[in-house]
Amino acid sequence: MNQDSTLYVGLDVHKDSITVAYAMGLDEVELLGKTGTTQVEVDRLCKRLQSKARHVHVVYEAGPCGYGLHRRLVGKGFDCMVCAPSLIPRKPGDRVKTDRRDAFKLVRSLRAGDLSAVHVPSVEDEAFRDLARAWSSARDDLKQARQRLKSFLLSHGVQYSGRANWGPAHRRWLSTLSFDSAWQQLAFNEHRRTIEDRLAQCDRLEAALHEAVVCWRFYPVVLALQAMRGIQFTSAVGLVSELGDLSRFEHPRQLMAWLGVTPSEHSSGSKRRQGSITKAGNSYARKLLVESAWSYQHPARVSKDIQSRQEGIPKPIADRAWDAQLRLCGRYRRLVARGKSRQVAIIAVTRELAAFIWDIGRMGMTLAVPQSEQPA
Repeated sequence: MNQDSTLYVGLDVHKDSITVAYAMGLDEVELLGKTGTTQVEVDRLCKRLQSKARHVHVVYEAGPCGYGLHRRLVGKGFDCMVCAPSLIPRKPGDRVKTDRRDAFKLVRSLRAGDLSAVHVPSVEDEAFRDLARAWSSARDDLKQARQRLKSFLLSHGVQYSGRANWGPAHRRWLSTLSFDSAWQQLAFNEHRRTIEDRLAQCDRLEAALHEAVVCWRFYPVVLALQAMRGIQFTSAVGLVSELGDLSRFEHPRQLMAWLGVTPSEHSSGSKRRQGSITKAGNSYARKLLVESAWSYQHPARVSKDIQSRQEGIPKPIADRAWDAQLRLCGRYRRLVARGKSRQVAIIAVTRELAAFIWDIGRMGMTLAVPQSEQPA
């Protein structure tokens, strides 16, 4: 064992195999081989790496296999990084991709310090995020099921004369429809049944979120964000479950960049060119943020719904939420008055909204949860 040198290890991780490359300090990168992903095989790999050096730095790309490998390696005492695949340096002319080359590239980039780490949530935070994402997926499935039924009715010349908002009146109208063909009637009934099933699934998952969030460590942040306009319970839960600990962002600009709402840029020399937003980072959190930003196109006011959500919230947080309304509503009006399109104005509001979320979320970390809402 070399006690003084650092061993750099790159893992190209797949569902059933891991390709391992390593380099001792500044030495040439070598291939260690390929191993499996079971607990026994990973433990055997850890023993081989520990026999080579005292200090072992490991890296692998974030992917569909999750963070289980990261937690196992950290448990063995390794310094492990999960890097962002989209930010790995790549040569423009490199058109050959293999597991071996990918592992070698990870080792070289790790040794050069060119990799960007992704945030690895705790086991509890990841479990709650899975529940929040399950609700989001169920909502998307419901939207698709409704669209399929509307397309089916439109193809047969059946249109609703009222507001097709899937309210009680619209659902009663659907229950009165019938088709001459038994096959068409069966297809229509299955479309309706799918919608009812997705509605029940959304209700179950939302009720589970209400029950689980009270025991979550970021529950005060969820309460604090609901004091803001356009951020209700499901939006607050979705944002906080994706963002995690807001204290990991030292400045609101870091949160804006993580959400992908900062302008892209291609500048050279004395010329500075900025384009559309980067759309990097978490797409679901960015979607929730844009949806919330659309509420600021209306004049600033505290509605009954916002007032009810602010009950029990400390006054500094409520005041900060009002400051956000005044600034963002005014910014939207000024941009539209200058001739900017509504979409461009909303993106500008979205970017500033991220900064207010950063500020209010950090204030919410010190929020005392009311006794009536604490778990029994």
